[in-house]
Formats: sequence, structure tokens, C-alpha cells
Amino acid sequence: MADSTATRTVLEQYIDPYLRQSLAESGSLRDVLIDEQGIHVSAVLGIPVAGYEEQFRLGLQAHLAASGHSKLPLQLKLSSAIVAHSVQRSLKPLPGVSNIVAVASGKGGVGKSTVAVNLALAWSQAGARVGILDADIYGPSQPLMLGLEGQRPTAPDGKHLVPLEAHGIKAMSIGFLVDAAQALVWRGPMVTQALTQLLSDTAWGELDYLVVDMPPGTGDIQLTLSQRVPVAGAVIVTTPQDIALADARKGLAMFEKVSVPVLGVVENMSLHVCTHCGHVEHIFGAGGGRSMAAEYEVQLLGELPLDARIREEADSGRPSVIAAPGSPRALAYVEMARHTAGALARRGRDRSALFPKIVVEES
Repeated sequence: MADSTATRTVLEQYIDPYLRQSLAESGSLRDVLIDEQGIHVSAVLGIPVAGYEEQFRLGLQAHLAASGHSKLPLQLKLSSAIVAHSVQRSLKPLPGVSNIVAVASGKGGVGKSTVAVNLALAWSQAGARVGILDADIYGPSQPLMLGLEGQRPTAPDGKHLVPLEAHGIKAMSIGFLVDAAQALVWRGPMVTQALTQLLSDTAWGELDYLVVDMPPGTGDIQLTLSQRVPVAGAVIVTTPQDIALADARKGLAMFEKVSVPVLGVVENMSLHVCTHCGHVEHIFGAGGGRSMAAEYEVQLLGELPLDARIREEADSGRPSVIAAPGSPRALAYVEMARHTAGALARRGRDRSALFPKIVVEES
């Protein structure tokens, strides 16, 4: 029978494809026991793991087989521990919310809101506690995408809004508070004040992730929000064509300016697969997101398809992750969500609370 210590040493060398770290580096491996039934492994990852257990188990099994160490069947107990990560030094984390992740784009029309809602839903489906804040004041789309149009949040205590819920996630949007046909003619300071109030005056409860669907662009509103919202990481959404990439670079530079770590780049509308013949075509070009990620030394988090059904499902209030689970288009979002969670997990936890505050008083 194989030795459990030697087996553990081999397993610690396994590199998870989403964390991009060995189990030794991430400290994920807990127990390794061997008996007549096989190898019993327990592990804890820093990403949501529901639906990932079998893929992870097969990866460990293949790793053991490739090492020539053991061919015993592997039984896995997998769980997740999503920790809080640090935010901009001048800001305090939002109470109860472990990680705020901003989804941004340099320009409109690249599918940022669709990416944001499917990211939030994919994390929720994987077992995380998730909320979404629609920060696009002038064009809020999350009420429609979540099937919550016409609904209004309540404030039982007269101070805090109770977020609406759909498909297992909590949601807040200016679209819940104003008439859909009403044009908001607000100047920048009013917009940022409204959004910071929506963020801080909503009773989010305990969340692992709060996804913020940022307004498109890189102007004063976006910069001010990036300075006021305690963000653990940002995701930049682009399409492959040069004009979108040029604006996405500006968005990335904006977050760097305010010391918000960029988790990576998502290339949306990357390719189109014909529903009739299966022909793959790069309508807007190919490789733009990958080259941008390489240029800025960040991760390419996903290459998402251009598919009319994605738009139809979002418009119906049931985004692809919910409407068509297991479909190639939904799985593309699931992959992107796992890579995004992994990129955030690699940052390490927020340790600011572990150190005492030192106050120097003059005698």
C-alpha cells in the first residue's frame, strides 16, 4: 500500500488550473489518508467549488498517475474558503462584504453588463454568496437582465435599503428607484454621491463577492467611483477590435492610477459559432484581448462567444448561466468566473485586521 506522506508530497505539487498555484503554494491540501478503498483527500480552495469537484478529482488522479506514484482510486472532499482581500489603502472595506469586484470597460457596447451579471450568477451557482450593484446610472440594465423591472426595494428601518433578489443573488440599481422611461439629467457629483449611497446604504448582509457593474468610459465619474469604492480587484471587458482595445487600455490605466489591482481582461464577442453548420468565425478580429493581457502582464480571464441567444436570454431576465446551464455559451462564463475567482485568490488575504492600530500621543 502506498505511503500517505509520499502521496501527500506528490499531490502538493499539483497545480490547479484556476488558482495557477500548486496546492503547496496555496495551502489548499488538508488531509491525505490511504486505506483499502483508496486515497482519501480533503482540500479547501479559495474559489467557489460547487460543480468543480469531479474536474478537480480527475486532475489529482491524472497527476498521481503521471508521477507513477499510485493507481489507487481517489476519493475527494472539496470545500471552499473565500477570504477578504485588501482594498485601496485610503478606504475601508464594506462591512460584511468580503470582496468588491468592479467590472469595467473603456467604452460602451462591449457587453460589460452581460459579463457582469453572468459572472455574478456563475459565482452564485458555484456556492458563493453574491450581490451585484448596477453602477451604470445613465443606462441601468441589471433590472431587465435579472427580471426585476418595475420592482422596488424596501427600507424597513427607514435608513437601509433591502436589496432585491433574483436567481440567488442580491441586486441594487438606480433602475429600481426611478421610472424606466425617466431620463436622469445629473451632473457628475450627483451621480457619484448617488452611487456611494446605494453602496453604503444597502443592507447587503454577508457576501463573498459584490460585483459592481461600472459605467462605461474613463471620465471623472469612473475615476471618482474607483477612488471611493473599496475594490479588491477589477475586470476589464473588451472586444477584439482595435478601437475597443484602445479604450480598454485607458480603463486598465485608470485602475492602476488609483491602486486597484486588475485581475485580468475578458475578451467578449471573441468568436461566433454558426448555429446551423458550426463554422467558427472571428467577426471582430482575433487575439486582441490576449495581446493586451500580455502587454500589461495580466491574465486573460476568458474569451466569450458572440451568440444571439446570450442577448435574448439576458433580455428575458434569465441570463445564459441560468437559462442554459451546461451549454457551451454558459460554460464559457463559468470558466471565466473560475479564472476571475482564482486571480483574486492569488492576491492573498487582507491582513490589515491582524495588526493593531498604533496611536502616538504627545505627552
